[in-house]
Amino acid sequence: MNDFHTHTNYSDGGFLKGMVEAADAAGLEGVGLTDHCTVSTREQPATVRTVYGFNLDLTYERRRRAIEAQRDREDLSVSIYDGVEMDYDRRDEVEIREFLADADFEYTIGSVHAVDGLNVQVPSNFTAMSEPELDAIVEGYVDDLVSLIESELFDVAAHLDLIERTPALRGRATTDQYDRIARALADSRTVPEINAGRAVADMAIVHPSETFLEILQEYDVSITIGTDSHRPGEIGERAAFLEAFVAERDLEPVVPPGLN
Repeated sequence: MNDFHTHTNYSDGGFLKGMVEAADAAGLEGVGLTDHCTVSTREQPATVRTVYGFNLDLTYERRRRAIEAQRDREDLSVSIYDGVEMDYDRRDEVEIREFLADADFEYTIGSVHAVDGLNVQVPSNFTAMSEPELDAIVEGYVDDLVSLIESELFDVAAHLDLIERTPALRGRATTDQYDRIARALADSRTVPEINAGRAVADMAIVHPSETFLEILQEYDVSITIGTDSHRPGEIGERAAFLEAFVAERDLEPVVPPGLN
């Protein structure tokens, strides 16, 4: 059992040492540290970068030294992987590509968190919108996600249906839109993840949804797994959930392509 999606104090998570120790205590074979990173200089994402510390492009070498220190510990048996979760916007592809080439992470995760500058996880962004406007946000999210996949910048596409976390957007994605994403993945080296970031919380949401997962399976798309943990106490419970989830569905998760 591996967890390929966690965050540390190098973005918005717990202290790196504690996250690694929690993964080891949970009996994981490996844990991927994939802190958020935003390289865009446009005003809105640059503000997010400043407020939340999504600046791994400035700190990845220091984090890499911290990872090596944990790898050298004789009391830990868990393997530690040096990854990143990049905010994706097609306007930033050149900057993202250049940074990833320079940083040379062991694997990369790409995420769409915002559409037209609006974070899709913030309900207040959408409460005053009309039905057509909400549908347009969903279509924009799908467009951006397909663009992320087709860019071939990333090993993993994170939480494919992130819009399900927001009541005004939940249930608006169509099977045709899921089919479009699945077709893009089938033609790409990028693999989606099963993400447990809200699976054991009050939302009880697993990404992707059962309907979406079935469509991915129809296209024979491989999947990987990640708890999306931000605190040490989340790793064990979420990892156990994922282990049961894939076993019940007879799924065989793969490692991110960059680790092959």
